[in-house]
Order: sequence, then structure tokens, then C-alpha cells
Amino acid sequence: MIAKLFQFNRHTEQNTSSDKRLNDESADGLVRVSSKSLIALRKRAETLPLNVHKILSNQTGSYLSPFKGRGMEFEEARTYQPGDDIRNMDWRVTARTGTAHTKVFREERERAVFLWVDYRRPMFFATQGAFKSVIAAQSASLLSWSAIQHGDRLGGLIFSEHEHDEIRPQRGDKAVLHFINKLANHPAWQNKLPQSNQSLTQPLARLRRVAKPGSLIILCSDFQGMDEQAESHLIQIARHNDVILNFIYDPLECQLPVKGTYHISDGRQRALLNTADKKIAQSHADRFQQHQEYLRSLSRRHGMFLLNTVTNDDVLATLQKQMGFKRK
Repeated sequence: MIAKLFQFNRHTEQNTSSDKRLNDESADGLVRVSSKSLIALRKRAETLPLNVHKILSNQTGSYLSPFKGRGMEFEEARTYQPGDDIRNMDWRVTARTGTAHTKVFREERERAVFLWVDYRRPMFFATQGAFKSVIAAQSASLLSWSAIQHGDRLGGLIFSEHEHDEIRPQRGDKAVLHFINKLANHPAWQNKLPQSNQSLTQPLARLRRVAKPGSLIILCSDFQGMDEQAESHLIQIARHNDVILNFIYDPLECQLPVKGTYHISDGRQRALLNTADKKIAQSHADRFQQHQEYLRSLSRRHGMFLLNTVTNDDVLATLQKQMGFKRK
């Protein structure tokens, strides 16, 4: 509850005159993003290692697991031959011709990379650095440029409580520019709609529906609202795809500020919080640690890779370090 109160207090204070601030160029990269600034990340993205077949585990210092590989694409139906897998029988062609036929598949030349970006209300918050939503947009942009540079197809799902933008996988610079335009101009940046259910069940169900097996899926979120249904969807996604969780959080979420009395608000009611109370401070820290450990355990058990990105981190340097990039 304390984290939520701080969250909405910060959100309310920083967005009281949001129309003016969001139009201020100095706010770009802090409380909002522009297409121009995200496009400018293209050159820096050349150093991200999305073309490797293994991701370096920052927990063990060794590779976590090999990529599951690219998906398979239907090529043709041909006459059945002894030894063919019966599970690949093409029953429609068989029925039409009266001769047994089997489906032939070929490996897709390009891997599909999906960027799943969280723009729910809790992401529009920071006490240091930039809003979590800004960090998510910058991370997604860097990774999308890297994907295209390594010959992959780019798709995405950008969501808030009220809006879901699905971008089907495409290749080339146009795909990134389209994705970036969606990131920079999503209605969530206006913050005019009321808060509603924050569960991740629906966004993960949508991702599960559109992502083809063999894809690389990168989720940029604070992962608040991970209930049992959401976890079930994520586990199913990880069974057939390579999944990276980019956990984004603000320093205040893991530790309360120095001892003192602070005004807090949820946007409707105001209260005072005394951070000198050790029980309150410890409870706040424990809640964050439980959430972080939950994500670690979930990742270990289901072969996912966990990144930790703080709002005052250098986004590129964080991705480089944790994804195994080593400077020459």
C-alpha cells in the first residue's frame, strides 16, 4: 500500500501541469519519449548481442540456456513416404486426391522478436532518473533496432489498462519506425483515463495468442499484477519461445527515503508517512524483495532470463552488461 501511495503521489505531483511539461523538449527522456529520441538510439543499438545463440547468465557467470530456435514454416505437401512422421499428415490433400500426403516444413529464415511493453499507470512513476515507462520505451527501442540489424522480424504488443496495440512481425527499418511511432504516441502518455484493473492476465493472454513458437520475446514491465492466471500464460509462452523479463523499478520501491515525514497521496486522499518507523520501512523493503525473488524463481524454473533495470540506470549499459556483451 505504501508503495502505491508513493507511486500515485509522484504521478500526481509530476503531472499536475502535464500538458505543459509533456510538450517541453526538456521532458523528453524523463517523463515522456518522442519518436525522434527513440530513432536516435539506432547507432547505439549496434552493440547489443541479439544475434548470439546463448544469453549470458548474470547469476552464474555462464550461459543460461540455448535459444529454442527459429520457428518452422509450411512449405509444401508431397506424397507420403515410408518413415515420414504421421503427425505431419496433410489430411485435406489426402482426402482430395485419394493419395496419402504429408506436410513439409522449412526453418524460417528470420526469427520473430516480440517486444511486450507495459504502459499501465504504475509505469508512469520515478523518483530518480526517468519514468519506468520511459525506461521501457528506450529498452524496447534499442532492442528493436538490434533485432532488425541482426536480420530478425520485429513485432510488438504495447498495452495500458485501456489500450492494446498489436504489431505483427515485419522486417526492415519500416517495422522499427512503425513500432517506435506506437511507443511515442500511445494514448497512455496523456494519463487522462481512470485507473482500472492492473492484472497482467489479459496482456499475457494476447501475447500468447500472437507469438509464434521459436520467437524471442522480451517483456519490459514492473510486473505488478502477476496473478496465477498471468503466471500460467507466461509459463506456456516460455515453453515454446525464448523469454527475457526486463524488470524495471525505481529505487524508492525497494527502500523508503531517509527518516522524515512525507506527504503522500493516491490522487484522491492525502496522508502523512513517517519513514522513521522501522516496521514500516522493513515491511516496504520486504515486499519488494519478495516480488523480486518471485521473478527470479519463476525465471529459473522455466528457463527465462531476468534483467534488472533501475530508473536511474544507463539503459544501454545495463542491457549490455546483463545480456553478456563484453567491450573489446
